[in-house]
Amino acid sequence: MSVEALTKTETAEVLYEVKHRVATITLNRPDRLNAWTPTMAEQLREALMRAQADDNARVIVLTGAGRGFCAGADMAGLAARVGGLGAMQPKHDAPTEGLAANFAQRVSYMLAVKKPIIAAINGPAAGIGFVITLFCDLRFMAANAKLTTSFARRGLIAEHGLGWMLPRLVGPMNALDLLFAARMVEAKEAEAMGLVRMLPADGFLAAVQERAGEIANLSSPRSVAIMKRQVYEAMFQSLAEATAIADRELAACRSTEDFREGVASFVEKRKPNFTGR
Repeated sequence: MSVEALTKTETAEVLYEVKHRVATITLNRPDRLNAWTPTMAEQLREALMRAQADDNARVIVLTGAGRGFCAGADMAGLAARVGGLGAMQPKHDAPTEGLAANFAQRVSYMLAVKKPIIAAINGPAAGIGFVITLFCDLRFMAANAKLTTSFARRGLIAEHGLGWMLPRLVGPMNALDLLFAARMVEAKEAEAMGLVRMLPADGFLAAVQERAGEIANLSSPRSVAIMKRQVYEAMFQSLAEATAIADRELAACRSTEDFREGVASFVEKRKPNFTGR
């Protein structure tokens, strides 16, 4: 099957499909605005691991079915569980020591996925749904969509690394505004904060997939994977450490097929055909 062919597998709460080297993962509880459940958490992880191993996929788009992205934890489940939101997650015993531990937490594992993950925020994103978008590499938001942290209005706190990641994306004041007020934020304001890039609601998902396709088909998958790792590991490194790693990676690039193809395609004025090697 060629990389242009469409493959689609449906599971109970997550959809997975690949077209034009872009894997689209869809949270699939549209009747509940894709409210979060333990099953959805497990199936999302499975879908991301599948995309990482899928040779036909080079970029991942994460979106929601219907008119919502993810409205947060299923409140019916919350009310039924004394354990609160933590009980809405599958059991997850993550390490807490060493660099690798930072990329092995309940949501932060998304940073360790070697392929770019793009959030296509097509509708409401709240609570854990909002948190998930922060651990995607790029965030596009439909002009009519809204997002909220929601936790303060539920008597909860900044969960799942939210208090660490959000200030790094929008700065401490904007982060605390979003956390304290837990108000609804429209796409225009979220874009002004640098949190998302806004696209028209009409044809939104297709537009995001087109952006993803540009990366998937014009950028070296090897380069992209290394750059993603560099950016997130640099959050725990000094400038000197990050520079030394970059120097080693640069030297390694010069003997790769993708480097040779990148130079050749530029000289020959054609689109590159990268192999990832």
